[in-house]
Amino acid sequence: MKPLLVFIRKEAFHILRDRRTLIILLGMPAVLVLLFGFAISNEIREAGFAVLDQARNEPSRQLTDRFRASPYFTMQEGVQTQAAMEAAFRKGSLKLALVIPPGYGEPPVSLQLVTDATDPNTATTLSNYASAIIRQEWAGRATGQQASALVEVKPLMLYNRELKSVFLFVPGVMTVILMLVSAMMTSIAITREKELGTMEVLLVSPLPPALIIVGKVIPYILLALANTGVILWLGTAVFDMPMRGSYLLLWASALLFVGTALSLGILISTRTSSQQVAMLFSLMVLMLPTILLSGFIFPIASMPLPLQVISNAIPAKWFIIILKDIMLKGGGLSLIWQESLILLGMTTFFIALSVRSFKTRLA
Repeated sequence: MKPLLVFIRKEAFHILRDRRTLIILLGMPAVLVLLFGFAISNEIREAGFAVLDQARNEPSRQLTDRFRASPYFTMQEGVQTQAAMEAAFRKGSLKLALVIPPGYGEPPVSLQLVTDATDPNTATTLSNYASAIIRQEWAGRATGQQASALVEVKPLMLYNRELKSVFLFVPGVMTVILMLVSAMMTSIAITREKELGTMEVLLVSPLPPALIIVGKVIPYILLALANTGVILWLGTAVFDMPMRGSYLLLWASALLFVGTALSLGILISTRTSSQQVAMLFSLMVLMLPTILLSGFIFPIASMPLPLQVISNAIPAKWFIIILKDIMLKGGGLSLIWQESLILLGMTTFFIALSVRSFKTRLA
C-alpha cells in the first residue's frame, strides 16, 4: 500500500509541476461551460434591418416604429432604394429588409420580407420574428377577422431560396478541416523534434529559422489545398453547392487562410515543450473557437458582446465570410478585400512571433 501511495504522490507532484498542462486541464472545463452556455443560443438580437418604405404614410410609419422598438433588430438608415438594399445585403451589414408597397394601410395588403439566407437558420429565425411583429401590428385591426386574412407576408430568401443547410455547412466544414490539418498538425512539428531528440540536428543546420519553419509547413500546405479541392468537388458535384464567384479568387483566399492557420500552429509549437501540451492547447485555443465563435454553427449576433468582440480574433470567422461572399453572392475582390487584409495581417503577425520564438529557443 505504501509504494502505491508514494507513486500517487509522485504523479501528483508531476502534474503540479507542469503548470501549462495543469492550466489546460483545470481551465478547459470552465472555458467549455462558458462557451457552450453563451454561444449556443437560437435567439438572435440586434440583427441588421432596413425598411424600404414605398408608402410613406402613417400606417407604414407605425409598422416601422414597431420594428424599431424590437430588441431583435437594429435599424440601418440610408437604405432608401432597391439598389442600396441589394448593396447592403452583399456587404453583409443587412440581414433582413421589409418592403412596404405603395398604398399600404388598406387591407388586404402584401408585404415582402427579404432575408440573407447564406445562413438559413438565421434567415428563418429572423423571418419568423418579423412575421410575428407584423401580425401583432395587424391584430388590433382584425375586427372579426384573422390578421392573416388582412396582411400577407411574402418571404424572399436571397442567395439560398430553398434554404439548403448544406450552403452553410460546406464553407464551415472546409474551414474546420483546413484549421485541423494546417494548425493542429503543425502545432506538434517542432515539439516532436524536441521529444525525439532530433533538435540537435536543427541546431547545427546552416538554415536560418525562417527557412526551417517554411520547410516544415510546405507539406501541410499541399495537404490542406488537396483537402480544399476535395471539399469543393463534393460540395458542388454531390450537394449542388453554387459557385457564383471566381475559382481563382477562392483558391487564393484558401491559400491565405491556410497560411494563417499554419502560422498559428507553428507559433504554438514554438511555445510548448511537448506534443501533448501542443495538441491540448490547439484543441482549446483553435478548434473550439473555430466551431463555436466563427459563425459556422451558431450566429455571432446571438452571442453576448464580449464573445462578439473575441470572435473578431478568430481567423475562421473571416474565412467563412469570404467563402460565402465568393460562392453564394458571387462577389469579387472588392467585396472581400477587408476580410483578406485582416487574415493577411494575422498571418504576418503570427509568423513574426513564430520566428522570434524559434530564435529564442535556439539561443
